Amino acid sequence: MPDIRLGVIEEKFADIIWEKEPISSSELAKLAEEKLSWKKSTTYTVLKRLCERGLFQNEKGTVTSLMDKNTFYTIQSEQFVDDTFQGSLPAFLTAFSKRRRLSEKEIEDLEKIIAQMKE
Repeated sequence: MPDIRLGVIEEKFADIIWEKEPISSSELAKLAEEKLSWKKSTTYTVLKRLCERGLFQNEKGTVTSLMDKNTFYTIQSEQFVDDTFQGSLPAFLTAFSKRRRLSEKEIEDLEKIIAQMKE
């Protein structure tokens, strides 16, 4: 599993790309200036870094994702559970539910997920 960690601002930038792709790099620079107050050079520097990490590609001035948003956040969640709870989903759920009580609907949804995984 690739280790792709992004800072909060990098995630906001990635969200712009996922929302607008395919997008020209010049249009992306305009949006980053508008939404993040970035200079063009900052946009291209961060874009290059995210391309090197295998998240996006910039081919002939058109930016597209190599990993969709759902896959990215799935990997982030897996990394969090691995790093914080030694990969134990039950340990994560126990910690999560100590301060926040699960609703009946959430419990039912989890039971459905578990039943599907048993099949």
